[in-house]
Amino acid sequence: MREIDVSVIEERIREACGQIAVHADETIVDALKKGAAAEESGRAKAAIGMLLENARVAAEKNIPLCQDTGMAVVWIHAGQEVHLTGGSLQEAVQRGISRGYREHYLRASVVADPLFDRRNTGDNTPGVVYCDIVPGDQVSIELMAKGFGSENMSRIAMLKPADGLDGVRSFVLETVRLAGPNACPPMIVGVGIGGTFDYAAVLAKRALLRPLQEENADPRYAGLERDLEASIQELNIGPLGLHGKTGALRVLIETCPTHIAGLPCAVNICCHACRHARMVI
Repeated sequence: MREIDVSVIEERIREACGQIAVHADETIVDALKKGAAAEESGRAKAAIGMLLENARVAAEKNIPLCQDTGMAVVWIHAGQEVHLTGGSLQEAVQRGISRGYREHYLRASVVADPLFDRRNTGDNTPGVVYCDIVPGDQVSIELMAKGFGSENMSRIAMLKPADGLDGVRSFVLETVRLAGPNACPPMIVGVGIGGTFDYAAVLAKRALLRPLQEENADPRYAGLERDLEASIQELNIGPLGLHGKTGALRVLIETCPTHIAGLPCAVNICCHACRHARMVI
């Protein structure tokens, strides 16, 4: 049995909050450069150029990539051979988010009550936390800072099994079309297929954590990812909604088994600033 003090987890989350707010993922930067090379319109090329310049300045001056520094979403994968000591894991995670946002001077965007008073909590907590018990003696942490310009454009549908591939394809494309410029394109499109109403949405969000260069392990879904990407580019949304060939950088699909009577499908859209980190303790 390996012991890990929860203060270690708190500190790693605190540090990661500041890092992902400022430093663009290199795979996303590479995808933006590839998109710029593919664009024929001067306006579209200039739009991507501004995004790349923004990423450069943010890293150089240590300032956030975007004013919306997101709502923290954390996945904890705790090994069953780990004994967590020093207090509550949940409280340590929330302290890490609080310290990370306050100490790195990131915008607090969370309100305590969603409907009535909508009072800002002042430190971007609470974050959304998922925790799974897995084999092993390590703790893996995945942190996402999810902006809401793109989050608000996300949707879920309880399709019928008879809707099949065409139904999934139509729903994804309709969701992206409705999002248009509001999702700060070029966007990254996470798609969750299967499970239940709630779990399809979790799958869609988890899809956004996958490295852009990594295809779905199932060649059928990898092919669907490529097909959807090509179809999204044909919508002519383009970078920043200014029309062009780069409406999306990537479509990422995650699936799981589902009930014989259902075909849940969720689309979680992220802007080009898809901020996340993975840590192993």
